[in-house]
Amino acid sequence: MNYLFVAGGTGGHINPALAAANALRELDPGCKIMFVGARGKMEERLVPQAGFELRLIDVAGFYRSFSPKAMFHNAQAIALLAKSTAQVRRILSEFHPDVAAGFGGYVSGPMLRMAQSRGIPTVVHEQNAFPGVTNKALAKRASAVLLTSPEAEKHLQARVPCKVTGLPVRGELLAANRTESRFLLDIDDRPLVLSMGGSLGAKSINDAMLEVFAAHAQKADWHLMHAAGTQEAAAAFCAALEERGVHLAGAKHLTVRPYITDMARCLSAADLVVCRAGASSLAEFQALGKPSVLIPSPYVAENHQYHNAMALVDKGAALLIAEKDLDSGSLVHELDALLSDPERLARMATAAKAMAIPGAAETIAKTIIAVKK
Repeated sequence: MNYLFVAGGTGGHINPALAAANALRELDPGCKIMFVGARGKMEERLVPQAGFELRLIDVAGFYRSFSPKAMFHNAQAIALLAKSTAQVRRILSEFHPDVAAGFGGYVSGPMLRMAQSRGIPTVVHEQNAFPGVTNKALAKRASAVLLTSPEAEKHLQARVPCKVTGLPVRGELLAANRTESRFLLDIDDRPLVLSMGGSLGAKSINDAMLEVFAAHAQKADWHLMHAAGTQEAAAAFCAALEERGVHLAGAKHLTVRPYITDMARCLSAADLVVCRAGASSLAEFQALGKPSVLIPSPYVAENHQYHNAMALVDKGAALLIAEKDLDSGSLVHELDALLSDPERLARMATAAKAMAIPGAAETIAKTIIAVKK
């Protein structure tokens, strides 16, 4: 059996696809798996590192704006269509996939549309609570439609019943031990707030967390660990703290990093997380039972991070602060209220854990195998 996996653009699309591909390889050891991604994106590094063959196509998404910059970008995207169409035809003709599975990113559109036109069974996995335009279109002809969140189904017109599988979570996260992680991070019994703005950081969250650090530097009632997103952003964060008289060198309870490279350790040690609302991050919070304060990015397609966050808020697993409401005191106030109420934090943790769907990678892999039978 030949399986084609299509995913690209962000780790939130690529990592779940890799987890499902690994599970599929265990279930069908003799199979052939090929990934298709967009040239110049993260998949060029992540997929070969995971040991899978990767083919690249030249494709770009469209901006929903009439600004000169957007119109110039869209003209370039249109120019790539003919080239990418030829590349897609070549990949399908050479690999002869029995099933094509798409996990998001604009690369999924041309690959799965042509696979469907050739009668190849297709599987669509939608990671967000509000589906994107591409998956809405692909779901109408897909052999199977898999969802991370049940809320997504009401926005789809799938020709088959949707299946809620959840989103695969990295094994090292599930295996992490809270007590060991806190020991290795030199964290005592005080609560740990872990904050970040996504893989590249977010200035609004950096600014808000600067206020939190300043407010609690002298109190030392919590541990604070913040990932600013880049080396430059972390340096600017530390410099701003110094201007406020907060000296990190003498404050063991305050940690500033460019990014989190040991997420399993840091997340398992945390008592509360402040973050954007990407689907992969939320799946990790659920798997580990972590309460969260979510600040959805307002700059993503379909405002999907807001819908992702509300799925947790509605279950009592998270709080939401809209970016427009994120002023100098709003985050300080919410964190003070939460961390002074351990019972409320415990209820949020229980609610988050109850939302987790274990075995997502294996369930997705079994579905991909089944659509060919």
